[in-house]
Amino acid sequence: MACTALSKGRGLDCNRISGGVKYIYFSVYDDFARSDWAYASGTEGEIDTINFQSSTIYRYAVPRGSTTANESLTGSVENGTLFYTPTVNMVINRLTKEDQNQIKLLGQTQVRIFAQLNATHPATGNDVIICMGMHNGMSMNAGTADSGAAFGDRNGYTLTFDGLEAQPFAMLEDVAAGGAPFSNAGITGLSIVTS
Repeated sequence: MACTALSKGRGLDCNRISGGVKYIYFSVYDDFARSDWAYASGTEGEIDTINFQSSTIYRYAVPRGSTTANESLTGSVENGTLFYTPTVNMVINRLTKEDQNQIKLLGQTQVRIFAQLNATHPATGNDVIICMGMHNGMSMNAGTADSGAAFGDRNGYTLTFDGLEAQPFAMLEDVAAGGAPFSNAGITGLSIVTS
């Protein structure tokens, strides 16, 4: 019996794309359950429903070209396993007492992370949003607070969040052209704090 359900090939995309992350959104992992979100019908690559249960997500703007969201795949032929390690490496410029406290709180909290990318959906031009740690959450497991050495050096924080998942990250369903992030019909019970 074949263990694959491959159904498509892939050609070379003729559209130009952009890399990088615009915003990172943090959602407290315990604020909503697995039963509160769903993949779009027919695919596990797109989430079209999230009931945030009247919770808040926190948006962090990041300097252009500084922050990455990626996922490593690890497989073992001997064990017959495959798992995914989502990772976000995030930069925040300027050392502040307010950020010190928030970073301490982030370090104590398991989160789900939504990364708003510079890449856009070809049909609408809206930014792509990827959903990381949806099943098992993510934790901040490394970071630095750095003053810089030379006068022109950056001072600020570098934070690393990672997780372990049995499924690859999904993308949030696109909204109508010009629609705000998280304005999908299936997204409910949400408020966004931006500062």
